[in-house]
Amino acid sequence: MSAATLLAQWQDHLALARRRSPHTVRAYVATAERLLDALALEDWQQVADVSTRDLRGHLASRRLDGIGNVSAARELSALKSFVAHAREQVGAESGTGPRLRGPRVKKGLPRPITPDEATGLVQMVADMAQEGWTGKRDAAVLLLLYGAGLRIAEALSLKADALPLDETLVVTGKGNKQRVVPLIPVVRQAVSSYAAACPHPLDRGTPLFRGEKGGPLNPGMVQKAMASARKALGLPETATPHALRHSFATHLLGAGADLRSLQELLGHASLGSTQIYTKVDAARMLEAYRNAHPRES
Repeated sequence: MSAATLLAQWQDHLALARRRSPHTVRAYVATAERLLDALALEDWQQVADVSTRDLRGHLASRRLDGIGNVSAARELSALKSFVAHAREQVGAESGTGPRLRGPRVKKGLPRPITPDEATGLVQMVADMAQEGWTGKRDAAVLLLLYGAGLRIAEALSLKADALPLDETLVVTGKGNKQRVVPLIPVVRQAVSSYAAACPHPLDRGTPLFRGEKGGPLNPGMVQKAMASARKALGLPETATPHALRHSFATHLLGAGADLRSLQELLGHASLGSTQIYTKVDAARMLEAYRNAHPRES
């Protein structure tokens, strides 16, 4: 067996058995490849025998490469999964693998943008596009993020079968879990406008959002379009497509939405993931208080 074979089998396991996203598969395989190279491992038994000391030394060298706490924590999680899989392959006793606690990672607060900024970004993306239909396409994608709280991967995974859009949309999120989200008129109109302008046939079973040559739209193209738009508007680098989803949640919470409803709309597996938005809203209220209170000036 070779390292290349191990990586191919690991990739198949993640994609087919674990049904992980393409992004996660790429990251986990790259992390495993670095471990195999560093320790010269070539079969499952050698991977299964990796010790806590081995992992600690490998991660220490990665920290010297300049990775931070968040990246180190993600790498450790991926490596533990890789070693656990190796132990399954050789029939080793479960629960006796290397034990290593990752670095503490402070959970950062999302940085929402204002409704006016969101509207301006969508319009600027449409205006800056080289072709009219791609501008309509990118605007529709961004409005699904801000107007319905979709992740960019969820928006780009939609099929043309969803047309014509109704007042609600069934979305398949992480872990293939489905949820129903409401669609406000401006979102439906944007998607319909794009569909009417798209030069590629939107047949059933095909991707709703297309690249210039007709293939599935790459998320990098949407990110690039938004980066150009935020630069033109003078917005910070934190104004990313994902920030639109954060803004959707923060603005709903500020308008009185309850956490349970917000959890359902966002497709969070646990309420804990949604509760971070209460901190965001509290931070905004404190900022408003400091700006407005006469004793703070």
